[in-house]
Amino acid sequence: MDATIKKQLEITACKVRLGIIEGVFNAKSGHPGGSLSIADMLTYLYFAKMNVYPDKPDEPSRDRFVLSKGHTAPALYSTLAEKGFFPKEELKSLRHVGALLQGHPCITIPGVDMSSGSLGQGISAACGMALSGKISGDTYKVYTVLGDGEIEEGQVWEAAMFAAHYKLDNLVAVVDNNGLQIDGKISDVMSPYPIKEKFEAFGWHAIEINAHDFDEIDKAFNEAETVSGQPVVIIQKSTKGKGVSFMEDQVGWHGTAPNKEQYDQAVAELSAKLKELEG
Repeated sequence: MDATIKKQLEITACKVRLGIIEGVFNAKSGHPGGSLSIADMLTYLYFAKMNVYPDKPDEPSRDRFVLSKGHTAPALYSTLAEKGFFPKEELKSLRHVGALLQGHPCITIPGVDMSSGSLGQGISAACGMALSGKISGDTYKVYTVLGDGEIEEGQVWEAAMFAAHYKLDNLVAVVDNNGLQIDGKISDVMSPYPIKEKFEAFGWHAIEINAHDFDEIDKAFNEAETVSGQPVVIIQKSTKGKGVSFMEDQVGWHGTAPNKEQYDQAVAELSAKLKELEG
């Protein structure tokens, strides 16, 4: 990846993380850990890969995105705001009564292609979108992000079977493998390992990457575009709470909002990182 483009993506991802912290702090609830772990992936998709149009969010030719692990909506909202789908000020009213941005993505929000939150249903909807594109001869791509705890759901594997059967090579799924879910380590709660081999057994082309390396992310999506006749899954090894020292790899930050002191520390850390990148 071009060094200038990579640096700009790193800067944007840092801004997305700041937006995540802003949202969950003002909401006094939410899911910062898994939101922070997908910030780099969403930044890459919206700023380097997908054809999306903030001024025309319903453009028929746009690529589609479904956040299957819908509880990490703060990451999607912050990315959409950074992209210009709605003002960043909206992030401060996250989860407030009557606000645009609620706890899970909703199709009434500009830039959101599918309401989600019930785990396993997002990837199923993404499969439907991909099949529709195949039937109609459209060229848009469909992208979806799942949690590694989410893939304990049986519906995920029904969708995986469906996607392979219908040869949905216009579908790319990302599994955010941060190793933690609300009740602890995924390996202790209900291990989905080995993830790569399971998807391959269902007929998918599987790629494993470091979730926080834009070179690896770019290489994986370029590889995905060469695959024909199969859906693609990118399994990204990530760090829950990435970018905020006291949140990193801590299961307690799955669904906990920071208090004022923690918010100030998180903002200070991310702002220092942003200054370093921009310097």
